Amino acid sequence: MTEAKKTATAAKTVKKAAPAKKTVAKKADAAATVKLAGATYATGKRKDSIARVYLVPGKGNIFVNEIPADKYFRRPVLQMIIAQPFGVTKRETAYDIHAMVIGGGLSGQAGAVKHGISKALEKVEPELRPALKAAGFLTRDSRVVERKHFGHHKARRSTQFSKR
Repeated sequence: MTEAKKTATAAKTVKKAAPAKKTVAKKADAAATVKLAGATYATGKRKDSIARVYLVPGKGNIFVNEIPADKYFRRPVLQMIIAQPFGVTKRETAYDIHAMVIGGGLSGQAGAVKHGISKALEKVEPELRPALKAAGFLTRDSRVVERKHFGHHKARRSTQFSKR
């Protein structure tokens, strides 16, 4: 009986320790929100990815999930995709970007960040809209993966044909 009580007490202490970690995460989120208080916000989407993009006047630094973009997106193609809105509008060193991305893979996340940056640039400087619109950066790419269908191996791949 005493061993069972000790185990139950140990389990209770573990449960009490868990909320402390959550408050630390909340403090980090609060610090990030205070830092981005005067930022322009836009949401970008691509495939299953959603990017919350904050645009702040700065030197051209881009952070994705609190990591520098060149470390988060290691492939040069993905880094180029993110930088496209700045190249079209000639604003490479005018703004800092803080993006929070969830869902999808790296390619979809890069497209979502690009879409969010374009929308935020348009909010800050409405005269940039024609250039961004002509490049196709303000249009959400609505292509998503097709669902799997009943009786098929994948979305369209059917079962192997047997002659006999």
